[in-house]
Amino acid sequence: MTPKRWIERTNAIGIVSKAGRYGGTFAHKDIALEFAWWISIEFKLYIIKEFQRLKDDENNRLKLEWNLQRTISKINYKVQTDAIKENLIPKEITKHQAGLVYAFEADILNVALFGITAKEWRDINPD
Repeated sequence: MTPKRWIERTNAIGIVSKAGRYGGTFAHKDIALEFAWWISIEFKLYIIKEFQRLKDDENNRLKLEWNLQRTISKINYKVQTDAIKENLIPKEITKHQAGLVYAFEADILNVALFGITAKEWRDINPD
């Protein structure tokens, strides 16, 4: 039975057969891979290993991005706290009062950036 006849009789989807010059039988990539896996277990193992390698590379790249974001946040935190210390906190207040100024300024930034204070975020996300 020809591929074209098989496609017509089974109402197959994902497979197309064309006659003539530049013709052939063409399948969706998922069907083609499954067929290739059926023919060759070595090919199947190669594809699985390659997929695992790509996922590992992606995870390593994401870890680097996460570490970069953490470092930038750390630097920004230092810049923010130094600016508050130098420009907003009077020299004659206590450490406790200074902590309140830092918290107030952090809440202003949180509301500007995220629309909620740190306390509101903790209340919404208790974990």
